[in-house]
Amino acid sequence: MATPRGLGSLLLLLLLPLLLLPTLGQEKTTEQPRNPCLGSNNIDKYDILNLNDKASCFTKCNQSGSNSCNVENLQRYWLNFEAHLVKEGLTEKVNMTFLKALVQNLSTNTAEDLYFSLKPSQIPRQVMKDENKPPDRVRLPKSFFRSLPGNRSEVRLAITILDIGSGTLFKGPQLGLGDGSGVLNNHLVGLSVGQMRVTKLAEPLEIVFSHQRPPPNMTLTCVFWDATKGPTGDWASEGCSTKVAPEGTVCCCDHLTFFALLLRPTLDQSTVHILTRISQAGCGVSMIFLAFTIILYAVLRLSRQRFKSEDAPKIHVALGGSLFLLNLAFLVNVGSGSKGSDAACWVRGAVFHYFLLCAFTWMGLEAFHLYLLAIRVFNTYFGHYFLKLSLVGWGLPALMVISTGSANSYGLYTIRDRENRTSLELCWFREGTAMYTLYTTVHGYFLITFLFGMVVLALVAWKIFTLSGATAVKERGQNWKKVLTILGLSSLLGVTWGLAIFTPLGLSTIYIFALFNSLQGVFICCWFTILYLPSQSTTVSSSTARLDQAHSASQE
Repeated sequence: MATPRGLGSLLLLLLLPLLLLPTLGQEKTTEQPRNPCLGSNNIDKYDILNLNDKASCFTKCNQSGSNSCNVENLQRYWLNFEAHLVKEGLTEKVNMTFLKALVQNLSTNTAEDLYFSLKPSQIPRQVMKDENKPPDRVRLPKSFFRSLPGNRSEVRLAITILDIGSGTLFKGPQLGLGDGSGVLNNHLVGLSVGQMRVTKLAEPLEIVFSHQRPPPNMTLTCVFWDATKGPTGDWASEGCSTKVAPEGTVCCCDHLTFFALLLRPTLDQSTVHILTRISQAGCGVSMIFLAFTIILYAVLRLSRQRFKSEDAPKIHVALGGSLFLLNLAFLVNVGSGSKGSDAACWVRGAVFHYFLLCAFTWMGLEAFHLYLLAIRVFNTYFGHYFLKLSLVGWGLPALMVISTGSANSYGLYTIRDRENRTSLELCWFREGTAMYTLYTTVHGYFLITFLFGMVVLALVAWKIFTLSGATAVKERGQNWKKVLTILGLSSLLGVTWGLAIFTPLGLSTIYIFALFNSLQGVFICCWFTILYLPSQSTTVSSSTARLDQAHSASQE
């Protein structure tokens, strides 16, 4: 017979699963799926499982899914990998699809340069004397070991080739702009010696990246990953020089870290010089015609009583004035280059940015006014109409420039050629994180105003060509007048700026954009003259002028 104590123990064993069931169920429901791309777990674990998990983030972490990735932690994980490799007792070779690494003990008392192969599909290896030098390689000069800190007879060298894929890791602000920039073949080369920081070498080491001829208008630049730049790090070129050789590009750097070859858009020195001269000539001619437009407006305003109350010519002149000041700021900026103090360069960049935004804004306001004239037509009364437009046209750009300037985004901007030589320097946005502000306040803002203008222009063109059926017989053979009207309106809405969209197609489109865009002031002057000179009252612009007058009368 079982004792009472034995029965109690047996009952407890039977009830134990039932007592634990709610707790186990609760743990199961609260367990969260593991996400290796957050980088918070196993940040210092480099076993095969964790390496594969972290490597999957090279493709998972992209622009659309960046919220599920901690880019800073993941980059730190791979930057610390070499320090992990050089510890004593670790494996000397790593061979994975995304990672090739060699760890080797070397004597510091060497009498010759050392070469190592960097073929991406193979583990790095030392190249012997009698071997041909591989196309992808690193050269450590014999003086390298003597310049290392400390008195060591032997050091532990780690060489890593890392495939970072097409995601956002190790891209930084410079490569996140969607302009075709990227890391050549998505390969990084890491070099480290022991656990020491090696900088300012008397004789730089050499890394050779083999590649085919780069695409037109693209340049290759030797860079290293600087974890101290920006919130998550960025590529930098200080201490590295770029040499173009027949077999590839040679990077000469005076320190050890992770290196890469960046492919970025550029223009060669002669092309930049020609484009600059075309733009300067075009801007100068435009300024003359814009000045004539402003003078003509003043004369007409004094000679015509009705002209004072019309809003359309005021808007045209405001656009012309903003373009005149933009062209002037451009000529001063290009002519000054990098001359003067940093503060003076900051001011020139801010002034140029301001008048550029003013021009974009007034083009958008031209489209808005045209929409009221030709599309909406009725219920278009706005009290103090032109005053409100002026507050937007001159005030909104001022707010954007103040916001940009408070972030210290203005500074010296450099355009380099394929040999990494300076082609042009002007005061604009600083390179690096300020490029995000450039793409937001310039490219993005222009795109919004341009698309709005094109929609309005398309509606007006449709109205001109399709809703004139009643007078089609009378106006037969007069389609050229309608075409000229659309061309005149196009100059006000900044259609020539839209040519910038086609510049990636080749050098010829860049020349076309530089020529026609710099002559926008000439086109506006011609349109203004045809539209408002008394002798042109019966021309193609008469209908547009009547619309302007009718709208102005509705404001009174």
